Amino acid sequence: MSEPRTPTSPRMLGIYLNDHLAGATAGMQLARRTAREHRESPFGGDLEDVAAQIMEDRDALLTVMADLGVPVRRYKVYGGRLGEKAGRLKPNGRLRRRSGLSTVLELESLRIGVEGKALLWHALLAAAGEDPRLDPDRLTELLNRARRQRATLKSLHEGAAATMFSPGRTEPQEALPGT
Repeated sequence: MSEPRTPTSPRMLGIYLNDHLAGATAGMQLARRTAREHRESPFGGDLEDVAAQIMEDRDALLTVMADLGVPVRRYKVYGGRLGEKAGRLKPNGRLRRRSGLSTVLELESLRIGVEGKALLWHALLAAAGEDPRLDPDRLTELLNRARRQRATLKSLHEGAAATMFSPGRTEPQEALPGT
């Protein structure tokens, strides 16, 4: 005998979605900055596409929150912005400018963020059968886009890591191949 389903607490759903909004805000800023840093590289177009999609996904999350009647907690959005800026302070082996290690770590952070976003869409898709305010077709589309972003970032990360950590690499080189 299965247990009766307990409706999701609106409070818990609000916390969950606002936490993802904070992450989406940080991810959006990181994606835009990373794309801007590599605009002239052979991979700049891929990074710009991913950054644009991440911005669209954040907007989609805001739409879902509005559809569900979940208020945006501004302090979490500001926390996401602050967290992304604080992440720039990490040591990268250089005092004043970027190193190849910066790119590798940024791509890793973007991959982690996209994985979290895919889990969000998956969780909401699972709930869509119980909540008519959630559009399963739109959530499936967002989940599939996250999967494509994940594949693109995986490829870019593998290239950056191979370049960064290859034997005989000279220090001034940036981590994305061809840059």
